[in-house]
Amino acid sequence: MTYFFDALGRQLNAPKRQRQRQRHARAKAFQCVCGQQIFFGNTECLNCHRPLGFDPRRGHVLALDPGKTEGVWAEAGRVRGRAFKRCGNFATPALCNWLLPATSAESLCLACSLNRTIPDLSIPENGPLWFKVEAAKRQLIAQLMTLGLPIRRSQEPGDGGLAFDLLAPGADGAPLLTGHNQGLITINILEADDAYRVQVRESMHEPYRTLLGHFRHEIGHFYWDQLVAGGDWLEPFRQLFGDERADYAQALQRNYEQGPPADWALHFISTYASCHPWEDWAETWAHYLHMMDTLDTAISFGVTRMAVEQAYEPFTRVSLYDQDDPEGQGFLDLVNAWVALTGVLNELSRSMGQRDFYPFVLPGEVVGKLQFVHRVVKGAAR
Repeated sequence: MTYFFDALGRQLNAPKRQRQRQRHARAKAFQCVCGQQIFFGNTECLNCHRPLGFDPRRGHVLALDPGKTEGVWAEAGRVRGRAFKRCGNFATPALCNWLLPATSAESLCLACSLNRTIPDLSIPENGPLWFKVEAAKRQLIAQLMTLGLPIRRSQEPGDGGLAFDLLAPGADGAPLLTGHNQGLITINILEADDAYRVQVRESMHEPYRTLLGHFRHEIGHFYWDQLVAGGDWLEPFRQLFGDERADYAQALQRNYEQGPPADWALHFISTYASCHPWEDWAETWAHYLHMMDTLDTAISFGVTRMAVEQAYEPFTRVSLYDQDDPEGQGFLDLVNAWVALTGVLNELSRSMGQRDFYPFVLPGEVVGKLQFVHRVVKGAAR
């Protein structure tokens, strides 16, 4: 699905007078048949009150009319539109708004079917936390689909396919860590509690900690196994990120005891990225997804680099991992647009008395690592 990357590039470089006439291939700004603007997570139009649902096949939010049989929905405004049914988790605290073909034998959408374990819903406080966790996961899965990345579902434990355990800590108080292991991603649902997450962020001295950030980081580990390990990208990875065969447990212990290297900011996107090549990859991957999704959203709403001009020194081919890449300039256009956009968004956040929207500085070496991730993603896109 390289059209996604092509669409971003065309929008960034299109003359100003053409931008309003162009529409991005998978826009984030949708419109109900009544003309009201609607968004990715909506389940009902606030104007005409039609039900809404997200069609993952097209990447669009659709207005729905009742179909000919109970539980079947038709796309509003289309005589011969496709017939849909709702994901089974629409009727749960997850309130999933994704759609399936009416003839599908599946009861859950792709995003929900990836769950191996969900929280115990007999505990009242777990329902609202699960709702937030699922909303973040749907955003992640939708982006992976837009990028054209393969999503290999787990069929049995330990097969390396993707699955999620969405868990609450036990009554015994034993720590529950978010992490990845052979395709299984475990998320502590307490990360959906704002007070808890801020407390952990402050205690860990982190500039940024979000649910979606957790998902993007952990899925980076999954795609390292899928796209890098044992393949053609492994040796280039080691040259750029380091040798992942270094003892992982020792690296984490050293990081917690000694902290990051004094010059970490010249080489890594975060202090945690400096502790081991696997974490450097996962952090870089997460920031690549942050960049691509936010730029995608900005362009969908008509915000481009030209509209947020500010004084900064743009990155050049010197910062690229592969300076001879014929698509290198297109990637630099994305990175430079990201730097310009986040600079303005940080100022807007400060104007509202909030923390910086993007509290990170991209050194040239990280731009090269981002290009590496970009090439791996484009190479895997279907």
